[in-house]
Amino acid sequence: MNLEGLITISYIGATILFILSLGGLSNPETARRGNLYGIIGMTIAVLATVSAPRVSNYALIVGAMAIGGSIGILAAIRVKMTQMPELVALMHSLVGLAAAFVGFATYLDPTSHLTGAEKTIHEVEIYVGILIGAVTFSGSVVAFGKLAGKIDGKPLTLPGRHFFNLGLLIVVVLVGKAFLNAPTIQAGMMPLYVMTALSLLFGIHMVMAIGGADMPVVVSMLNSYSGWAASATGFMLSNDLLIVVGALVGSSGAILSYIMCRAMNRQFLSVIAGGFGTGSSTTPSAGAAAQPQGEVVAVTAEETAELLRSAKNVIIVPGYGMAVAQAQHTVFEITKLLREKGVNVRFGIHPVAGRMPGHMNVLLAEAKVPYDIVLEMDEINHDFPQTDVAMVIGANDIVNPSAQDDPNSPIAGMPVLEVWLAKTSIVMKRSMASGYAGVDNPLFYKENNRMLFGDAKKMLDSTLENLRK
Repeated sequence: MNLEGLITISYIGATILFILSLGGLSNPETARRGNLYGIIGMTIAVLATVSAPRVSNYALIVGAMAIGGSIGILAAIRVKMTQMPELVALMHSLVGLAAAFVGFATYLDPTSHLTGAEKTIHEVEIYVGILIGAVTFSGSVVAFGKLAGKIDGKPLTLPGRHFFNLGLLIVVVLVGKAFLNAPTIQAGMMPLYVMTALSLLFGIHMVMAIGGADMPVVVSMLNSYSGWAASATGFMLSNDLLIVVGALVGSSGAILSYIMCRAMNRQFLSVIAGGFGTGSSTTPSAGAAAQPQGEVVAVTAEETAELLRSAKNVIIVPGYGMAVAQAQHTVFEITKLLREKGVNVRFGIHPVAGRMPGHMNVLLAEAKVPYDIVLEMDEINHDFPQTDVAMVIGANDIVNPSAQDDPNSPIAGMPVLEVWLAKTSIVMKRSMASGYAGVDNPLFYKENNRMLFGDAKKMLDSTLENLRK
């Protein structure tokens, strides 16, 4: 068998492993195996690619891999779980940047001698690849800034922003026509530069217009964009594996974005349009959304421990506050202790809890919480009426009854975890501040709700200590 045939077989094997990896990552119990499939598949893909006859400068490749690998290892060691969403957004930006660079390098390749229709198709691939890569890069950088708190989470809603975006699209198409009709490479560079600048601007404006409450969808959406950017790179390089893998990532990211939009009762186009997740801008006007009624009842860690100790069924709802406090290990200790006492403890996970898809699942898995007691919202929502204590740790919008009760609420229609139907609900928060969507939560004022104020880690440690007495 010749080298080309061996490379083709390796690519097919790597593609199968990547498909198995995606299948494994769809379930917490098989996620480790899925990760392993992905690692093996990528190793085979890299080795097969560098073995191609046209690859010769191994020193440059090895040097680049050593630098990139070192940065990746360092990031994996140092980055906290709470910083994982912004790390993912930053990684997406690098994929987009790579696609844009490959597009320019391919266009300037002196060994390319295509003519006629082949040349036109190749230049379209380059143009689209740079376009997607630039949008992914700038959009991901803005998403990183918002998730890291370096950029205000409120959406930037410019007057006539939809017409602005439409205008950018029209100009990009017209510039593309000039690019395809350019008589020389030098003449084609200026339209390419203009399109790249416009694409970068569009990526910035698109994500700036998206509010904080929609950031989990944004991360998923950018994941999809990075996949399509990789696929476009595959077309430019005539690399079948890159085309297939990019399409897998792009399509799976798009499906996940759709699922998350359904979980938030949002239309994907309305997420892109922005305007939700503001701070003050989503505050209901007078006579619009109903204002919370009632009094807040605070409890101590000792009283919380007593409520848990006397319960038979407990559902824990984790949120971003648990991630910030790094309280997942204490949560596991409490869960373990209660289960040893015969209490039925389970976890309810909302699809958009945290700042990225699966954020809470990863945190709980890290703390070694058993997979079989971690349930999705649809699996556990009907059990709240038979629950003695529903304990909410640092979550807000995903347990807001306004989504069901108030048609004027900005989150009206969004599926939520119905913790208020439990005999007693306990909400752990630092203060009465609204959640990431900037919407008040009537749950805090319900008669059967108790508020445990303070740092989640400290309060849970104190609760655990009282449970052990």
